[in-house]
Amino acid sequence: MTGDIALWLVQDGVINGAIYVLMALALLLVFAVTRIIFVPQGEFVALAGLTLGTLQLGQIPGTIYLLLGGGLLVTLLEARSALRDREPARLLRVAAVYLLVPAAIAALAAWAAPRKFDMLIQMALTLALVVPLGPMLYRVAYRPLAGASILVLFIASMAVHYALSGLALAFFGGEGLRASPISDARFDLGVLQVSAQSIWVVGASLACMLVLWLFFEHTLYGKALRATAINRVGARIVGIPTEFAGQLAFTVAAAMGALSGILVAPLATIYYDTGLMLGLKGFVGAILGGLGSYPLAALGALFVGLLESFSSFWASNLKETIVFTFIIPVLLWLSLVSRHPVVEDEEE
Repeated sequence: MTGDIALWLVQDGVINGAIYVLMALALLLVFAVTRIIFVPQGEFVALAGLTLGTLQLGQIPGTIYLLLGGGLLVTLLEARSALRDREPARLLRVAAVYLLVPAAIAALAAWAAPRKFDMLIQMALTLALVVPLGPMLYRVAYRPLAGASILVLFIASMAVHYALSGLALAFFGGEGLRASPISDARFDLGVLQVSAQSIWVVGASLACMLVLWLFFEHTLYGKALRATAINRVGARIVGIPTEFAGQLAFTVAAAMGALSGILVAPLATIYYDTGLMLGLKGFVGAILGGLGSYPLAALGALFVGLLESFSSFWASNLKETIVFTFIIPVLLWLSLVSRHPVVEDEEE
């Protein structure tokens, strides 16, 4: 391996690692707040990439049907809960939030799709269609299981993953889609040729980390999430609703996944099942970081990107095996040094 090849591999690893960083941070956030190993995190990436690609073709994305169906299902669940608790006033608010707003977003997307507006509007529409799926998914699949064990929640995550993959296949088909880049510019940096899209990927990842730091350190909602992640029972005692914390965590995770999909769609063809591998590599990065620290999770995800890049040079057929095998010694080490605390029983 020459020095030039090493630089190219580092460049490729950093770009991929920037996406894995977003995945790792989102997975760590959801796990810390809700104890859920959120396997479907990558599905937001796939849905966003497919949605953006479909909008650029001037076609109506199937995501609007997911949004409308999810809103209707949540409305039925919340209406049943409101009637059971004898709070009919909640029905109007529920209908406005989960029926009228999704319907308005879906109608706007259906109107805008054939008109092929510029890239920024298409990106905004993609975020508007995909991000609300996060809290909807939490309400339908996870909130009823809030008091379940981690194993049960993991099984539920696998079921959600297969359900979302199947729906993505039904709405978008098995053919992949690739979006147009934000910019076609390229810059020469020594032996490297850096594309503007790769700069967008790395820059957006850094900006997202900065926004997350400001959110957790300087906003009331961010501090509520931090409190819930540190001590769920204590957070509930001081008045932080568990349901609110979970819903907010899933919203942030969905936003990070949708942003990742928008960034990666111009770099690689997105298929209905692309998100699983991206999410798993983000999870490996979170594991390498100890599954307890955001900076370490980011470093772990960046290391995964570099490891994958160099593995593809030395043994391209085994690069996935090398990446996933690397977590075995880390898990053994964490098992040896951890104190194995008894999981506290919580009653909702």
